[in-house]
Amino acid sequence: MASSKQAYRVPEVGEKAPDFTLPDTELKMRSLAEFRGKKVVLAFFPAALSPVCTREMCTFRDHFDELNKAGAEVIGISIDGPFANKQFKEVHNLNFPLLSDYSREVISRYGIVMEDLLHIKGYRAAKRSVFVLDRDGIVRYRWVSDNPLVEPDYEEVKSVIKSIP
Repeated sequence: MASSKQAYRVPEVGEKAPDFTLPDTELKMRSLAEFRGKKVVLAFFPAALSPVCTREMCTFRDHFDELNKAGAEVIGISIDGPFANKQFKEVHNLNFPLLSDYSREVISRYGIVMEDLLHIKGYRAAKRSVFVLDRDGIVRYRWVSDNPLVEPDYEEVKSVIKSIP
């Protein structure tokens, strides 16, 4: 683990995505490294079961087959605990892993910490962010929003996935 005093920044296109290991909804530890050899859509979202996050994750669910046929895996990541993520996944029939960054270490390493989510002092959550990684874990697309109510451009994400060999 890195020191909390270390400054992190959002990975640039062309850089290797920082690796991580986080629990999924079944409490199985999942690492980014296990997805090497596949294209990956890392979708960081602020809060499970919230309206915009629900719409975003359900949109990825609805496009999952198309992304999967293009050789991509979707991974959703929030600061919610594995149990909240499990309920979120079950309620909305999400067909991809949801990982829990309950310690906020990964969102810190990716430089996407939203301080004071919705003006709640001290509630640090993930900025809504999407990173598309190639088969070697190199960032080929990044989108980070300072506004938790804004969704990514799903067509742009699909286009990038399809452009990666």
